Amino acid sequence: MYLTSIFSDPDRLERMSEIAQSALLPLVKGALYYTIPLTLISFSVGLIIAILTALARISSIKPLQIIARIYVSIIRGTPLLVQLFIIFYGLPSVGITIDSFMAAVIGFSLNMGAYSSEIIRAAILSTPKGQWEAAYSMGMSYPQALKRIILPQASRVSIPPLSNSFISLVKDTSLASLILVAEMFRKAQEIAATNYEFLLLYTQAALLYWMICFGLSLIQGQLERRLDRYVAK
Repeated sequence: MYLTSIFSDPDRLERMSEIAQSALLPLVKGALYYTIPLTLISFSVGLIIAILTALARISSIKPLQIIARIYVSIIRGTPLLVQLFIIFYGLPSVGITIDSFMAAVIGFSLNMGAYSSEIIRAAILSTPKGQWEAAYSMGMSYPQALKRIILPQASRVSIPPLSNSFISLVKDTSLASLILVAEMFRKAQEIAATNYEFLLLYTQAALLYWMICFGLSLIQGQLERRLDRYVAK
């Protein structure tokens, strides 16, 4: 019914075509200026948090284990949207005001760090115990064995799931629109609010998200094939 009404009305079809063309540049700018930088920064910071959290989880220091477990439990047990709202809308009530983009970076980084820490921890634990023993037999300390022997092997195991997390983060950045970050979906909302073509603009934004994620999935596939060259078949 909706499509029939559009194609049966040349004037409306032309108007929607003009809206889609005029909206393309603002949407692309939203992706280039906010969506992509937000993804890259949040993933980079989140990866650092994830590595530190994973190492804390497998360490023999109980306080570090407890702190890491509590952090992971809180982040994984609460919705990302609620976390963003607490950071951006909640903290000002106690005198802490954070810019919307920075609030999004903090929220996404903490969320990514918690989930990715479990990936990295599992990858480290999947390394055969004999690798640790071989490193110690060569006179390496724990940090040296971790840096030179364990983490390089764990990185190969963790790259595929981390790549999936990165692609998911691209889509999750749309939630930043709810804390006033002018990323791609926020731009679609603003434009749709002026012409009421919500389906058209949201579909256009969805297609752009898909194109970005499809490109990243191709890169992921290439990366995994390169890593497979070092694995015995």
